[in-house]
Amino acid sequence: MSASQVRDYLLSLQQNIVATLENLDGHTFRHDQWDREEGGGGISRLVEDGGLIERGGVNFSHVLGKTLPPSATAHRPDLVGRAWEAMGVSLVIHPRNPYVPTVHMNVRLFRAYAEGQEDVFWFGGGMDLTPYYGFEEDAHHFHQTCHDAVAAFGPDYYPKYKAWCDKYFFLKHRNEPRGIGGLFFDDLSELGFEGGSAFIRAVGDAFLEAYVPIVERRREYQYGERERDWQAYRRGRYVEFNLVWDRGTLFGLQSGGRTESILMSMPPIVKWRYDWQPPVDSPEARLQTDFLTARDWLGLGPTAA
Repeated sequence: MSASQVRDYLLSLQQNIVATLENLDGHTFRHDQWDREEGGGGISRLVEDGGLIERGGVNFSHVLGKTLPPSATAHRPDLVGRAWEAMGVSLVIHPRNPYVPTVHMNVRLFRAYAEGQEDVFWFGGGMDLTPYYGFEEDAHHFHQTCHDAVAAFGPDYYPKYKAWCDKYFFLKHRNEPRGIGGLFFDDLSELGFEGGSAFIRAVGDAFLEAYVPIVERRREYQYGERERDWQAYRRGRYVEFNLVWDRGTLFGLQSGGRTESILMSMPPIVKWRYDWQPPVDSPEARLQTDFLTARDWLGLGPTAA
């Protein structure tokens, strides 16, 4: 598979995911095509105030630059001064119903090059789930789908990338995970270009299987002001992670990316409170004690919610 074939796959992945989400939501996603002055561009597909999705978007981008920003060279100083291109699909879905979890997924290819030097490329991506109310059945399903997506590449990839996800999506200043994890990987080049392309395709193709059954199970759950209030409070953690710790957000802003597309991941309604904790033994407290921890979700087996 060539870089142009990876691009074609990413565009088809965006279209397939948007079509499925439009069917679930009942609203058509906005189509926003944009160009980047330094090189490249992308397509943002988003919906706000939908039937299911309060705010969500599925972005495709293929951008180019003459020099890598500091966020990219901090752990790869050998790439300083190289030109680069990056392409990928990234999505974040914030449903309205607090019983339906927020989800994030992205798959990407990065290439750094310089005249007279061999190209350096790597693949990255993953998916992770951020529930507001915990269900073991949902957590098991999501992680089982992640496991099955990468199993063909070897038995070590799921546990390694599951552990990386737990470590990466962690708010150090809060000493707590963002959600229940999934998969996270970066700098994947050991499989070669063909193998890396197949790997991100396996992850991208597994997204709908991982998320849609959870949506269908929870979307009709009744909720009120209490649940919405808790959802808005927990969304604050999502904002904190994306603005303080997320390398992708930092790379996009440092490289002169399109701000509207980069910050499309932000939830629409968020609350913060000073030193607040949910009541002991409440469903909200159980999310923190039983779910926001690096658990081995595949040791559970499906259980009743």
